[in-house]
Amino acid sequence: MDISTQTVITDTKLKSMSEEISREASRRRTFAIISHPDAGKTTLTEKLLLYGGALELAGSVTAKKKQRDTASDWMDIEKKRGISISSTVLQFDYGNYRLNLLDTPGHKDFSEDTYRVLMAVDAVIMVIDAGKGIESQTRKLFEICRKRGIPIFTFMNKLDRPSMTPLELIDQLEKVLNLHAFPVVWPLGNGQNFKGVYDRLRKEVHLFERVPAGEYKAPVSIRDIRDHLVKDLLSEQTYNEVVEEIALLDDAHGGFERDAVLHGMTTPVFFGSAANNFGVELLLRGFLEYSAGPSPRKAISGWIPLDNPHFSGFVFKVQTNMNPLHRDRMVFVRVCSGRFYRDMMIHHVRLGKEIRLSGCHSVFGRNREIAWEAYPGDIIGFVTRADFRVGDTISTDPNLVFEEIPRFAPECFAFLHNSLSSSYKSFRKGVEHLLAEDIVQVFHLQDHGSNLPLLGAVGPLQFEVMQYRLKDEYGVESRLESMPWEVLRWLDAPLNDTDLKRSLPHGAALGTDEQGRMVILFPSEWSLKYFSEKNPSTRLLDSPGKTK
Repeated sequence: MDISTQTVITDTKLKSMSEEISREASRRRTFAIISHPDAGKTTLTEKLLLYGGALELAGSVTAKKKQRDTASDWMDIEKKRGISISSTVLQFDYGNYRLNLLDTPGHKDFSEDTYRVLMAVDAVIMVIDAGKGIESQTRKLFEICRKRGIPIFTFMNKLDRPSMTPLELIDQLEKVLNLHAFPVVWPLGNGQNFKGVYDRLRKEVHLFERVPAGEYKAPVSIRDIRDHLVKDLLSEQTYNEVVEEIALLDDAHGGFERDAVLHGMTTPVFFGSAANNFGVELLLRGFLEYSAGPSPRKAISGWIPLDNPHFSGFVFKVQTNMNPLHRDRMVFVRVCSGRFYRDMMIHHVRLGKEIRLSGCHSVFGRNREIAWEAYPGDIIGFVTRADFRVGDTISTDPNLVFEEIPRFAPECFAFLHNSLSSSYKSFRKGVEHLLAEDIVQVFHLQDHGSNLPLLGAVGPLQFEVMQYRLKDEYGVESRLESMPWEVLRWLDAPLNDTDLKRSLPHGAALGTDEQGRMVILFPSEWSLKYFSEKNPSTRLLDSPGKTK
């Protein structure tokens, strides 16, 4: 066989591989659900899983006895508190699509975990309580999505309860979030008078009818809003209002542009009730139709195409004790390019080591199945004892490095003490395992009496979760010693310690993070401002690698 024949065979194989990767990637949809707490995010997640055939019976996040646990809220503290604390990966199929759904915590204290998840997705569904409108945490999460240009789909939830008018809700989206909204469906009434929705793009009416079990009957699709059945269900006043609103929408919100959605400029809006399973399937179908598959990711060397022959991905989450019997450690990776297959050798870029990925899984909450292969857009988890951290790049190309995932500057600080000397080994082991998840950040203070690491968190609930898990998973009691600092900043460049100490305001302290980068802790925003005014040439960062 001559060299030219070998070249043709190689080129043909590469072309076939590229086509396979592109084809598989195009049917992936990787998205997160975001919301303010109690807007119905986890309930919506459960109902989406029902349509994918991943669940036979949806759970409820309400903390009541004898209720089925939700697939996404699997930790004991989540079940007891009735809130999502840790982001969860749920992978399932719907039609020809492979969906990677990431359920995120809504509480602001876990915003850093949510931020990392948003680095790993290609779109989000934003859930809004129609009775409350846009709330504070929704606004913060939206801003993160805007900065990344993530396409946003909006679900106005709880229409079966008294709510704001649909025009008020649309107006809030456009004025508060400064985001063009296109109502794909329009509600027919609300609360006890909620009768269904009108699909503006398909010109169909879907009717809602309550039944004793709490969910609605099979949808009735009517092609004309003027049908007598629709008129009979609505009062004359409500019917006239709906017809006028739809005419107004067709005039002011006419012309749906998918490209505007994919560029984060327009949000398609859906209305319904997740608890009663109404409007959820319309949302899912609309999301799949108007969203897109994964897009190329940016590495330090430039954009990496999906069909790159080298497999690559980045770590966005580490979770310990998903299987308490084995004290295992699951590392979650977003696949960015190439094809993954089980037992492949990859390069751990930060450590500069070759590692075999053997214990790989596709994940569904706490449950897992062996993952034999994966493509761009997929989320895979693998059990390992190797030192993986959030932000690490793995690849078959040792020169490929993805940009670092930014850290949040913590606002709460504390030392964690072991309450009983007899449980020291268990305490040390538990702290080591939980810190590997990046639940909280670790700092080391200069000129401080304690040798303990200083823990930093975005909110105090992170400390509470850590203490709960130490007791629940490792059987050890702990004592939290809160510290008075409220603001932390990284130094852009190392400075002389002596000069720094002289210029520190009263109550401030010097330290380093886990990677040895110098930080200053301030007791207040005023103290930070005072230091900045006295030291204008000293650049402070609210995230490593990012300017103030």
